[in-house]
Amino acid sequence: MTRMRTADAAVLILEKEGATQLFGLPGAAINPFYSAVRAHGGLKHVLARHVEAASHMAEGYTRAKAGNIGVCVGTSGPAGTDMITGLYSASADSIPILCLTGQAPVAKLHKEDFQAVDIASIAAPVAKWAVTVMEPGQIPGTFQKAFQLMRSGRPGPVLIDLPIDVQMAQIEFDIDAYEPLPVVKPAATRGQAEKALTMLAATEHPLIVAGGGIVNADAADLLVELAEVTGVPVVPTLMGWGTIPDDHELHAGMVGLQTSHRYGNATMLESDFVLGIGNRWANRHTGSVDVYTKGRTFVHVDIEPTQIGRVFSPDLGIVSDAGEALRVFVEVARQMKDDARLPDFGVWAKSCQQRKGTLQRKTSFDVTPIKPQRVYQEMNTAFGPDTTFVSTIGLSQIQAAQLLHVYESRHWINAGQAGPLGWTLPAALGVATATPDTTVVALSGDYDFQFLIEELAVGAQFKIPYIHIVVNNAYLGLIRQSQRGFEMDYCVQLSFDNINAPELNGYGVDHVKVAEGLGCKAIRVFEPDEILPALEQAKKLLVEFQVPVVVEVILERVTNVSMGTEIDGVVEFEELAERGVDAPTAISMLD
Repeated sequence: MTRMRTADAAVLILEKEGATQLFGLPGAAINPFYSAVRAHGGLKHVLARHVEAASHMAEGYTRAKAGNIGVCVGTSGPAGTDMITGLYSASADSIPILCLTGQAPVAKLHKEDFQAVDIASIAAPVAKWAVTVMEPGQIPGTFQKAFQLMRSGRPGPVLIDLPIDVQMAQIEFDIDAYEPLPVVKPAATRGQAEKALTMLAATEHPLIVAGGGIVNADAADLLVELAEVTGVPVVPTLMGWGTIPDDHELHAGMVGLQTSHRYGNATMLESDFVLGIGNRWANRHTGSVDVYTKGRTFVHVDIEPTQIGRVFSPDLGIVSDAGEALRVFVEVARQMKDDARLPDFGVWAKSCQQRKGTLQRKTSFDVTPIKPQRVYQEMNTAFGPDTTFVSTIGLSQIQAAQLLHVYESRHWINAGQAGPLGWTLPAALGVATATPDTTVVALSGDYDFQFLIEELAVGAQFKIPYIHIVVNNAYLGLIRQSQRGFEMDYCVQLSFDNINAPELNGYGVDHVKVAEGLGCKAIRVFEPDEILPALEQAKKLLVEFQVPVVVEVILERVTNVSMGTEIDGVVEFEELAERGVDAPTAISMLD
């Protein structure tokens, strides 16, 4: 056995568990851990400008690649409380990140010492586990349990709080004798798969709803295989977008009140059976349960037992990891097909494609100020299938989900349930850190962009290149649209006359100067025909300077984006596509 500080043991454990990328900020109470990181030399560290941003970087890093666990590190007190939004976002979307905080000495925890706060209690509601380690000898077991919990069952974040004296205490520890604990995941049985697919076979218009659990399980290939074997069209949720390519003949479109396609909602309303895998029936996907479920039979597969029946009771619930379920579903489906027990759903699938080819939204607007739809049209032209998009919330994200195209799992990375403003920029840095050979394109409205804009300096300092498209209408656009129901436009205007940037014509913040001041490159666009050249220039600047490149597009002040309160009541505020020229980058458009 070797005698060492617990901080040094923790670093060795992180390495053995494969969590070698840190995002954080040092401070007095966590400095022993940082000294261990420095002495070890094998872990990578990105210095954030804000601890909340560090937690979102860790999220982006985890979400970008199967098996990753991003680590967020901060000192005592406010560093831990700053991490809460990241913990909430990760917990809501089943994302494993490890948050490490420094803490006052054990003997001072009850004395209101400087920056001593019970962060474990604060974090508990938004973490799978949050613990303050009171005894040095518990460090190895605590980290061991943390990694097992993060990976087992429904994945999620863990916070470990480390008093400074515990970090510095000496223990006997042998990393060669340390082994990660087994990961436990429930698996569907063959009998359950037989039952579910027999129910499916008895229907005429079945659908598969593919959720984020399929992404977490790295099982997109199995999903596509199941769809192709059965011939059943697939509706990806926002968190499951990319699990089946947008241009696949069995991709039936997204469903929901906001981030949805017209053809997706129409197809859902025509369906009579829904097999949900790894999804949670989010309210912005379903709308009211009565409308969503009327006339349909449901099978729900989820890794977390208490998710079954949380929103509505399915006709059959199966507790299983999405990948394990898909494996046995494919096996059974192949056998049923060989035995002629699966009907031919070809006519139904063709009707879904017909809707996909006719129920499109118009994107080809040539007016100035620029309509946002044109931005997404040009993004579809500029960025290929290998692009990874990152976004979080607002009209920009909603319309992106309606109009952009995603072709691979983990190529749409989004904070789903929590939707925190400011998430996009640091998350994109985490994604770009995890996938340095991939083109990463972030999308923000001006308000989301401003929340954690200082993190652009992190991308400049550490040479983390990505493209950030900012659609600027100088408004809290989603809230303004929501306020229409209250007949007001109150506290949502971001416009003002910037005395240093009169060329902005009242749009306020000069994002180009701010981005350049933080060490990045930036381009501003006022005309629709300038968008595509700006995106092409951004790609060149990205390669040349290896820093974030901001492309700001000045939009019309007010655009009401398609949405509603029910999937059969989405309001279309703009002209709809009638011919291919109206939506030239649509996946499927019939003239």
